[in-house]
Amino acid sequence: MSKPTLTPNQIQQFHTDGYVLVKAFCSPKEIDRLYSVALQDDAMRKNALDLNDQSGKKTKLSLWFKPGNDVFGYLTRSERMVSGASQLLDSNAPVCHFHSKLMQKEPRVGGAWEWHQDYGYWYKNQFMFPDQLLSVMIALTKANKENGCLQVIKGSHKLGRVNHGFSGEQVGADMVMVNNALQTMELVYCEIEPGDALFFHSNLLHRSEANLSDAPRWSLISCYSSQSNLAYNETSTSWHTPVDVVPDEAVLEWEAESLSNADFLKKENDPALKETGWEADVKS
Repeated sequence: MSKPTLTPNQIQQFHTDGYVLVKAFCSPKEIDRLYSVALQDDAMRKNALDLNDQSGKKTKLSLWFKPGNDVFGYLTRSERMVSGASQLLDSNAPVCHFHSKLMQKEPRVGGAWEWHQDYGYWYKNQFMFPDQLLSVMIALTKANKENGCLQVIKGSHKLGRVNHGFSGEQVGADMVMVNNALQTMELVYCEIEPGDALFFHSNLLHRSEANLSDAPRWSLISCYSSQSNLAYNETSTSWHTPVDVVPDEAVLEWEAESLSNADFLKKENDPALKETGWEADVKS
């Protein structure tokens, strides 16, 4: 592995706050290539899932498991991504790629994401260790308050897992605990530029508003797990397969396949969207 992605101060910030922002993680040329593929690759559109928020607005995402030889696969397999994940995950085991998703919030119509923890979803996949799971969000377009940027509750990962129920078609955190957290901890709007990366813990409470602006908000979110983190209700295989790391230059310099080869998630196969019986007790 090449030089570490994160400094000791950035690692400390992640453990203290539950997230860390790395500016200019991807170059403008890399973002141009990624965003043009996101717009032009027909597989992204055909495999996009619509999830309604509480107001009925739709938020779109395309989710796939095994990182391939497309430009998004090259980024999620890149030395800088895997090195950063390795520095933050609470394990010495190899880093595995659970899944990546392209988040697509179109102008005026893109829906909200309700307050949740990623582990609120992944608990249903029966992952055992939330400290061995994290997400990396790469902004493909500018994200600000106007177009529904990510909001986080600083330090909320230290709460542990909060109970989750359904908010529209999404999985949402118990609002009693969310409101308690908002009275106790700082609410941060993560306004970021294209190419910035936000690494965040699987138990960090976060949400985003609907996009009511005239500008799109698109981002890639790649989720990583340690190979030592067992999942007892997950049928994909990438979550326990060590990442086949490629050099950072692959995003720009290597020939890339179409995303049509990717193993996209079908909505009916997502364990997080299935009733388990306890969701009705949660105030969302």
